[in-house]
Amino acid sequence: MGQSAAASTSSAPDTIAYAQATQTWKLVLANGDVVEVPEALTEAPDDVVNAGERAPFLVSGDGRHFFYFRKSDGLFVERTVNGKERVVSPKLTAASIDEEWPVVSDDGSYVVTTTSAPGVGIFADLRKGTVLPPPGKTDAWSFLGFSPDGKRMLLAGEHRLTAFDRGLRTRTRVKTRLSPTALANDHITAAVPVGTWGKYRKLRLLNLRTNRASGPVTVRLPRGQYIDDLDFDQAGRVIVRSKTKTGVEVYRISKATGKATLLRKIDRPDADVWVLPGDNSHEAWTERKGGAS
Repeated sequence: MGQSAAASTSSAPDTIAYAQATQTWKLVLANGDVVEVPEALTEAPDDVVNAGERAPFLVSGDGRHFFYFRKSDGLFVERTVNGKERVVSPKLTAASIDEEWPVVSDDGSYVVTTTSAPGVGIFADLRKGTVLPPPGKTDAWSFLGFSPDGKRMLLAGEHRLTAFDRGLRTRTRVKTRLSPTALANDHITAAVPVGTWGKYRKLRLLNLRTNRASGPVTVRLPRGQYIDDLDFDQAGRVIVRSKTKTGVEVYRISKATGKATLLRKIDRPDADVWVLPGDNSHEAWTERKGGAS
């Protein structure tokens, strides 16, 4: 699942093209400038359970916000390139690395954590400065994704899909065994990858209001490439990111025919780890050992 795979890197100087890490995290901006983030942890500290595990570093889909665990106190914080740090939640610390995984809305204003339980942890609305407990007072949810506008969140539980608003009020609920990974801005259309995990080549569209799903559509990607990240853009078009031998390719997909129109190619930098806007903690291309080198 991903947040806004279609997010573009505009020419604004503070827009982040990607982040990379070797000994420290660096931001590569759309204009080519490089900004170091030495205050961000690259791995879990020695005094936590999962010492040495890679510390999450995320960039919002709009390329304007970035998130990291800071070295000084282990708290998870949000920043813009020229802005100050904001603590997401005092409950989210470096002790949670590899136990909780943060997911960020496209505009960087909302953070949800998934957990090793499995389930969910916190729901942090940075616009309001509030942190909410899981809906229904239970963490037995699977978080599936945000709509690109950040107004809805799609969660699954007991073969039911529920679209919640930012205040965790139920807006749409259907009973289904399908597992979408993306929600459109109409808040009722969800995209479902079809096939074997890691080798998805087809998708279906599910209407959360009528509970009707389209038939499978084969996505016409180049040979050897798969649907590694499935999302909608702001206009409701299906977007796919696919790992290649040299990096990542981004496609717009026809809902009717599966035709894949290449939007851009992104070459992998010479770094141990790299992160694109809209990535989750463990995308197919994130680490060098994943094969995208």
